[in-house]
Amino acid sequence: MTTSQALIKNFLGNSPVWYKQAIVLFLILNPILLVTAGPVVTGWILIFEFIFTLALALKCYPLQPGGLLAIEAIIIGLAGPETVYHEVQANLEVILLLMFMVAGIYFMQSMLLWTFTKLLLNVRSKMLLSLMFSLFAAILSAFLDALTVTAVLISVGVGFYAVYHKVASGKHFHHDDHDHGDDDHVHEDKHETLAQFRAFLRSLLMHGAVGTALGGVCTLVGEPQNLLIAQKAGWDFVQFFLLMAPVTMPVLVAGLLTCMALEKLKWFDYGSEIPASVRKVLEDYSAEQDKKQTKRDKMVLMVQVLVALFLVMALAFHLAAVGLIGLTVIILLTAFNGIVEEHQIGKAFEEALPFTALLVVFFAIVSVIHEQHLFQPIIAAVLEMDEAVQPGIFFIANGFLSAISDNVFVATVYINEVVAALEAGTISREQFDLLAIAINTGTNIPSVATPNGQAAFLFLLTSALAPLIRLSYGKMVWMALPYTIVMSLVGYFAVTNFL
Repeated sequence: MTTSQALIKNFLGNSPVWYKQAIVLFLILNPILLVTAGPVVTGWILIFEFIFTLALALKCYPLQPGGLLAIEAIIIGLAGPETVYHEVQANLEVILLLMFMVAGIYFMQSMLLWTFTKLLLNVRSKMLLSLMFSLFAAILSAFLDALTVTAVLISVGVGFYAVYHKVASGKHFHHDDHDHGDDDHVHEDKHETLAQFRAFLRSLLMHGAVGTALGGVCTLVGEPQNLLIAQKAGWDFVQFFLLMAPVTMPVLVAGLLTCMALEKLKWFDYGSEIPASVRKVLEDYSAEQDKKQTKRDKMVLMVQVLVALFLVMALAFHLAAVGLIGLTVIILLTAFNGIVEEHQIGKAFEEALPFTALLVVFFAIVSVIHEQHLFQPIIAAVLEMDEAVQPGIFFIANGFLSAISDNVFVATVYINEVVAALEAGTISREQFDLLAIAINTGTNIPSVATPNGQAAFLFLLTSALAPLIRLSYGKMVWMALPYTIVMSLVGYFAVTNFL
């Protein structure tokens, strides 16, 4: 093997050759486009290139190819390192949340798996179970945050999958060295059952993920941009909820009805039941876990329950930044449950830190949007329209831009422009309130269309669970499509008729 062949082989590891060629092509094309077509066209092309890396996350984790694109964007001057640092600074709370809260949830795994196993085994109706997952995610997201709720769902999904995968591979529950990402040892007659179980978990996780969006839009603390919009508008918690309710409540009802309809009609890859043999394995696992519990095991569960209650209260009353609460959870759970070795603690961060790094790369792409004013013409065009149609158009524009970039960034750009228009006397206070509601609902509801639209969806796509249950970018878009259509139409109708 020559030096050049070794370099090509090492570049992006085991990714397909065509994928490597595409990334190299992007890297060559961008500087040429900058010179010939200008920074605005190059900026838009860069966004779609980055979306390409997200769409093929199962071929190669997006951090490396997306990172190369981001580094090149800074080198050729589409964004400055200072702007990227400013974006990171502005989103420090989200970064701390990912680093510490997700790791905190890791130390609650045994309690979460025990709780959800009981729920799964006692609720026989798939429709009711899906509805419970969606409603559970919506309620928690309204008072906590979508990423924390998604971390819980991912932890539960991995737990269920790992239990059955061990048995399907001919091992027993107590085998700790099993790799549930390797299907080589799965018995031939178990492959079909495993595929059905994956479909069952995919549908539950997607119902739960959409639930985080349904709840997150309702309250001041549900999503990061909600708090920003409320601060700019001067709304408190109750005001925010009541002003959003004419839009958020119909959308919540429509989302839950869509969940039930999808399970009933078995459309868009929904409706898969849990195989009888998998249910039997989980029942045996649950019985064995209950039987072999020692006093210490029960005390571990008790500590996890108490810390979970503390977590809910601390988040509900906003005792500190979410990430700092997560760090508190880690300290409490490890201290009282005897987890004191560095390598034991390190495992908890394996899930969150790659995604945290990816998020910082994402902020670099957002910096390009900011510095090149890519969304500015759209905002200016909407503000020049008749006031009666502005809220509806804002809802559509925010939804589209959020789906291709990031809902927090879009909300930030739009609300700042609307505040400037209010201060300049271009719009009235009443119109400002209507537009602020349209911005909040527009960035939260239609953005479920793609995984990059919402951080919780992107977190699910890039989690360790996604490849296990074969949840790709395209699959997520397909499964979110009915929700996107129904929720967006109901949201648009509510914005244009109920406000």
